[in-house]
Amino acid sequence: MATAGKSGAGDKQGTAHPGAYPTRQPSRWKRNLTVLALLAIAGWLAWAWQGLREEALVGAAYGARVGCVCRFVSQRPLKACEGDLKIAGLSGIAARVSLSEDTERQAITGSVPLLARQSADFREDRGCQLKPWQD
Repeated sequence: MATAGKSGAGDKQGTAHPGAYPTRQPSRWKRNLTVLALLAIAGWLAWAWQGLREEALVGAAYGARVGCVCRFVSQRPLKACEGDLKIAGLSGIAARVSLSEDTERQAITGSVPLLARQSADFREDRGCQLKPWQD
């Protein structure tokens, strides 16, 4: 009778017998499969991000160079130069290049938000020249 009292007291305190309440934990193979899938997705995203960054850098450099020639050699407004980039047929992330002008330095900067930025400056003796790429 003393053991029956202890058992009942234990149940009231919230200590249940093992197996009394089924738990809903995923099985080990499901958990491992989920972790493997997440690692594969993370690896693919890292690989894709690098490709996007390289494409954006090329697009930004192209935009800066074309924008510099358009603005400072052809003396056209920057908005018209941005229109030239649209006509150039850039595709993918490189098509998202936006241009900005630094009139004091006579430089155009092409940028793709969060990915790349490149500048080209104009000098009378050498024309438009890209600044060295910074990795």
